[in-house]
Amino acid sequence: MLFILKRIFYFLCLLALLFFTRAFWLDLLTEGTQLVQQSFSQLITNEESTPPPLDLSQPESQTFSVGNVEIGATKQDVEAMYGTAQSQTQNEYGTQWATYHQNYQNFLMVAYDQDNTVRGLFTNQELLSSTLDIHVGTDKQTIRELLGEPESAIRKGLYNYLINSEGEYDVYLVDNNYITFFYDLHEGEQVTAVQIIEEQLELNKNYLYATQSTDLQTGFETQLFDLTNASRVKRGLSVLNWSSAAQATGRKHSKDMADNNYFDHINLQGKSPFDRMNDDQISYTLAGENLAYGQASSIFAHQGLLNSEGHRKNILNNGFENLGIGVSFNEENQPYFTELFYK
Repeated sequence: MLFILKRIFYFLCLLALLFFTRAFWLDLLTEGTQLVQQSFSQLITNEESTPPPLDLSQPESQTFSVGNVEIGATKQDVEAMYGTAQSQTQNEYGTQWATYHQNYQNFLMVAYDQDNTVRGLFTNQELLSSTLDIHVGTDKQTIRELLGEPESAIRKGLYNYLINSEGEYDVYLVDNNYITFFYDLHEGEQVTAVQIIEEQLELNKNYLYATQSTDLQTGFETQLFDLTNASRVKRGLSVLNWSSAAQATGRKHSKDMADNNYFDHINLQGKSPFDRMNDDQISYTLAGENLAYGQASSIFAHQGLLNSEGHRKNILNNGFENLGIGVSFNEENQPYFTELFYK
């Protein structure tokens, strides 16, 4: 009898072991299935967050277009294609840049007049179309073969402003628009960005530098931040986060340089960018600073920084996570730009 009871007990134990083992493996299988489903869902989400390249067409009434938008189009036309602007910030032409992008992909900036007509365009991504087969990536020699010698000056009223580009960009007057082709000196002098400004809008800007204002200060800061991220995304790098703390530190250094007429990473008290960040209690494991001075806009400042090897390394450093930008002006309305990158 005792033998039989032991056999029954062992049998029940075996059943229990099989049951709980089966339950354990079912749990593992369920968790594994959920993980696969989550990973697949995340993959789909990531694919959906990357918009497909735009289907670019030749301009209909102009020689050039950006993202299928031409000078003279309406805001309604633009927003039918791109939706509401991500931001609208003051620019040096007395109007605003409306910025359109999808997490900094398919990035373009549009300037409207008071009638919501397009008077300015900019992109630093592959959105340029033309009837001359000029696009982002076309080299400087081809541009000059197709369009001839670039403008050497722009006359505004009594002043003749010389264009001293040092080979970094060319300016042409085409279709009553000033077209600026920015070249990447580190990539075979190929077109890396383009700005199109209607002739009258350019001529309405009487001086090289716009009159300083709080709106223009924050406009330049925001535009330079957006331009930096658009350049990074174009090259497959991560988007940087905005740092208000670094903006404040950068503004103080830009103001110090503007007020005291110097241009240097080391200030008059002998402090480095890292000293100034430490003073403002910004924690970092990796940091870098870019400075620019004398350019009339954030667009020209950014393109100039990209053509400078050391500054370019900061812009395209995938180790950085945050960026703050501080702008200030001297008495002649010349902007000073300070970029602080850090992780």
